[in-house]
Amino acid sequence: MNQLNPKKLLHSKWTACHPVEKQKHFEVTRVVYDASGQVIDCRITAVHGGQARSIDWRELQSSEHWLQGWK
Repeated sequence: MNQLNPKKLLHSKWTACHPVEKQKHFEVTRVVYDASGQVIDCRITAVHGGQARSIDWRELQSSEHWLQGWK
């Protein structure tokens, strides 16, 4: 399990354990918080190709699917 602070998500880098649409390296490019400070939207962008998609930020905690940093 990856330790993750939702306030430090922006610009964090991730490696997909199983490539997503032939993309392996991602960066968090957008995080939206509500009035109480909870994350309501997290967008990751592929480093090569630039495809962006929204994900539930809690998915990044799963070390079976994501590794922190570019590996």
